Amino acid sequence: MTQRVHSLETRTSERAILVGVSTRETARSRTEEELDELRLLAESAGATVVHQILQQRQHIDSAYFIGKGKAEEISWLVEEKDIDLVLFDDDLSAVQVRNLEGLIKCKILDRSGLILDIFASRARTSEAKAQVELAQLQYMLPRLTRQWTHLSKQFGGIGTKGPGETQIETDRRAIRTKISHLNDRLNLIVKEREEQRKGRDRLPRVALVGYTNAGKSTLLNWLSNADVLVEDRLFATLDSTVRLVRLSPAIRILLSDTVGFIRKLPHHLVASFKSTLDEVRDADVLLHVVDLSHPQFQQQVDTVNETLEDIGAQGKPTIMVFNKIDRLEDRSIMARVGAAYARPVFISAMRGINMGSLEKGIAELLAPRLSVQTLKLRQRDYRLVTQIHEEGEVLDEQYDGEFITIRFRMTRSEADRIRKSAASAPPRKRTPRHSR
Repeated sequence: MTQRVHSLETRTSERAILVGVSTRETARSRTEEELDELRLLAESAGATVVHQILQQRQHIDSAYFIGKGKAEEISWLVEEKDIDLVLFDDDLSAVQVRNLEGLIKCKILDRSGLILDIFASRARTSEAKAQVELAQLQYMLPRLTRQWTHLSKQFGGIGTKGPGETQIETDRRAIRTKISHLNDRLNLIVKEREEQRKGRDRLPRVALVGYTNAGKSTLLNWLSNADVLVEDRLFATLDSTVRLVRLSPAIRILLSDTVGFIRKLPHHLVASFKSTLDEVRDADVLLHVVDLSHPQFQQQVDTVNETLEDIGAQGKPTIMVFNKIDRLEDRSIMARVGAAYARPVFISAMRGINMGSLEKGIAELLAPRLSVQTLKLRQRDYRLVTQIHEEGEVLDEQYDGEFITIRFRMTRSEADRIRKSAASAPPRKRTPRHSR
């Protein structure tokens, strides 16, 4: 064991074996696709995938997940190929982890554990770190039987980021206490977010949703001239980002980018990211961004729709934004997809292709919120006049002495706010006349 730990210290990445099981309830092709995605996750976490195993079984083995014989075969491969990590594409029970670690002398990690580890490495803000830590602790609580936990500081690497390094000798009671504290902290964040959203109610809210790496952050950057991190990897960004975007002279929106979805997203993670996903629940319009160049884009669409239903955000007005059309080898797919979906838009956010159609589509959905108003103001109310010019579309201006009559178009909520401001403006003070 000492020799293995020493070799890990000098190795640039961990060598991994991927394991998936196809049962009679799951088509083999679907399991192969999920293993391909697990490979991307492993590589995103910094592992080098050396071998991949797909086992066909009638049902999952309750003791070893894959059966004792296959576990012994993997144990031999671990020794033969100097493997550091065995990754399973489904969640393992505490019993399965304990039994597998009794045969396989390296780290054992399931899909949820890997996703949580990636989230831990991506978290940047204190909120994201607290959300991920909470999900990790909830995931860890029933799995405290791991035999390698007392060596995890020596092992390091994938599966040991975040609280795993500091909770090695902590019992369940201490973890539950930590979970309680994190829940209290995140509940405060939720309340703060709710107060922040109240101040933004006057503007329509549009949320970007989609499978991880579909191009949401790239689209946000293009529409808002923002500089959100964009990388061609899974879960490049975790924190929600909100930007003010002007779609037309009369329409301004608050556009938010949220964490990407993925198949078998750990339910603890979804629960922990409640404050972030509230941006989706409270949105007026959703932009469902799809990587049309991905061979399994339809399954990704289904996964996103299922997740939206899980968080209570289904049924909202949605524009299907099929991205990355510049990568398509066969463009005839656009016609087939266009016939299957309502309000489809085909774009390349990276190259700025057809972005005008997307902006037009959003504006059409929000058009019923617009109102043409006429307001008579004193010219000295220049702040309100300037505000109307900045926040709406001025259709006509008429000057009459000290008054200005403005006809303008903007959202009803913004127009109501300006009318209230005009009504509450203090009257002009009269200058008293002094006799000579």
